[in-house]
Amino acid sequence: MESYKTLEIIQEKENSTVFHLFLNRPSKRNALSPEFFSEFPRALSSLDHNPNVNVVVLSGTGDHFCSGIDLKSLNTYESFLSGDRGRVGERFRRHIKGLQDAITAIERCRKPVIACIEGACIGGGIDIVTACDIRFCTKDAYFSVKEVDLAIVADIGTLQRLPSIVGYGNAVELALTGRRFLGPEAKQLGLVSRVFNSKQELEEGVRIVAEGIASKSPLAVTGTKAVLLRSRDLNLEQGLDYVATWNSSMMLSDDLKEAVSAQLQKRKPKFSKL
Repeated sequence: MESYKTLEIIQEKENSTVFHLFLNRPSKRNALSPEFFSEFPRALSSLDHNPNVNVVVLSGTGDHFCSGIDLKSLNTYESFLSGDRGRVGERFRRHIKGLQDAITAIERCRKPVIACIEGACIGGGIDIVTACDIRFCTKDAYFSVKEVDLAIVADIGTLQRLPSIVGYGNAVELALTGRRFLGPEAKQLGLVSRVFNSKQELEEGVRIVAEGIASKSPLAVTGTKAVLLRSRDLNLEQGLDYVATWNSSMMLSDDLKEAVSAQLQKRKPKFSKL
């Protein structure tokens, strides 16, 4: 398995199909360095293509999920400023598109990605978790769409994904104020599905959910993720047409036969790897 400077992949139980992907710069509160944006999509791609992986749990090493962009990396933007205005703009735009693509890798990963959040989830951390499929946190986790306080417009996903999660009005207020809010409010807004009292309870709650999803048909789980993401950008009629096309090619599988058989025999189903 490939090793990374800013990440770590761990399979906590030998036979488990739940794999853990850690943001691994605890001394920097898992701030996002330039290396992260090249390593993150590679790590997700490796998990996506690993037939032993059914679910990915995304966490931060140490006491924080992610404190946002590493401020030192902002100094590297000076390298984009040499040359005429048109070429500077084109070069900088291409750089931003690359950062966006690194976060969108979460959605490209066919396997569900569950965000396990404690401590800080700021700026780029919000970009990451809004691209995840499920989000859980501790009650003292704190969140902030911080970019406005750095005199920049959030540009790698928050402004596009957050409104559909918490509602347009809530997203506008959070993005324009940059204010900090805690786990219970994140739950009230719909940013997270559940809030836990401690890190230990969070990890146990995430484990139960992740293993539950991992026990289901991989074809059904990956298909559900794909259809939900695609339907987000379609109207109702188009979404229904898309899922009809998907199921016409995927549903008549051995997984369907096994699921029905297991229900009738009152046993746990056993599905083949994807």
